[in-house]
Amino acid sequence: MKLKHIVLALLALAAAPFAQAETPTQGVTKTEITIGSIVDMSGPLAGYGKQIRMGMLLRLDELNEQGGVNGRKIKLLVEDDGYDPKKAVLAAQKLVNQDKVFAMVAHLGTAPNMASMPIQFEKNVVNFFPVTAAREMYEPLHRLKYSFAAPYYDQIRSALPRLMKEKALKKPCILYQDDDFGLEVLRGTESGLKTIGLELAEKTTYKRGATDFSSQVARLKAADCDMVVLGTIIRETIGSIGEARKTGYNPTFLGSSAVYTDLIHKLGGKAMDGLYATHTVQHPYLDEASQPIRFWANKYKTKFNEDPTVFSVYGYDAVDTFIKGVQSAGPNLTVDSFIAAMDKMNIPGDMFGGPDLSFTASKRLGSQASRMSQLQDSRWKVVSKYVTPTN
Repeated sequence: MKLKHIVLALLALAAAPFAQAETPTQGVTKTEITIGSIVDMSGPLAGYGKQIRMGMLLRLDELNEQGGVNGRKIKLLVEDDGYDPKKAVLAAQKLVNQDKVFAMVAHLGTAPNMASMPIQFEKNVVNFFPVTAAREMYEPLHRLKYSFAAPYYDQIRSALPRLMKEKALKKPCILYQDDDFGLEVLRGTESGLKTIGLELAEKTTYKRGATDFSSQVARLKAADCDMVVLGTIIRETIGSIGEARKTGYNPTFLGSSAVYTDLIHKLGGKAMDGLYATHTVQHPYLDEASQPIRFWANKYKTKFNEDPTVFSVYGYDAVDTFIKGVQSAGPNLTVDSFIAAMDKMNIPGDMFGGPDLSFTASKRLGSQASRMSQLQDSRWKVVSKYVTPTN
């Protein structure tokens, strides 16, 4: 009996590697890879969410029309979270547990990502290129995190001291959203000011979804702030600057990449002129001087019957880089093979002016570099080169 038991045990051990190899990878079949995304399509960031989704679809259509990658087409499933972390959790549970996606790609928003990542990681689902520049998208280090955007913290701490010196400004203040996103802008502001020996003269916050900024603007004006950093997004940027202009208060306004969008000047009009914003890739205007961007922008407009935006580019680039990772991973796609491929990636800057990106097993942020643009005559104009902060 002992010999029989030993033989059976040896057979079981010999068979184990083959059984493990045959275990299917979630979201991957012989002909298809299923990925998910969670964006706001009904809340305050619905404009961004719609654009991200269309940018992703454009790149996937290009790929799938050419037969896919390594013999597989990629299917995208998108859920709406209304920019609400609680809804993001429900959306993640559906995509991860029910739809069984291979990866979450271009999930929009800091707080929604923070809420949903634990659900993904429990099921070994990669969080790939979330559309937020929060440091938590790559810190603390986690094998399932990949982030492309220079963090809000680095963007502001690099740009603010330079702009203060350039314009000889003396009294910096901040208006920021009372959440993880706003806190990152605040921390970057305080860090940047420290390098030039200044402190904030005034700090004021607002709750997500706020529409009235009269009390906050009154506080900033009373403090005689000549520089106002905005930890705001779309309508809060428009509302606060609009309120300031209405009261005759005209400081220099600086926002992060969260305000770098055509929606600011389209919805806010001429009052938004003068606003500075940090960013990575540039807005793709249909009459852009760059022929490749013009061609891409017109292709996008033909397909969706509206002009593309920088958030369309974020969606497009996120999928494009994901495809590169899948291609490099080879036909035997697993989470481990995808990670091994990504961790050797060096991606040159794209046609949209983005910086070079690189990843390793210990580096999950593609680049810390950002630059600055200003709204001039209702159009974003690049006003600085790429800068990488000194740590």
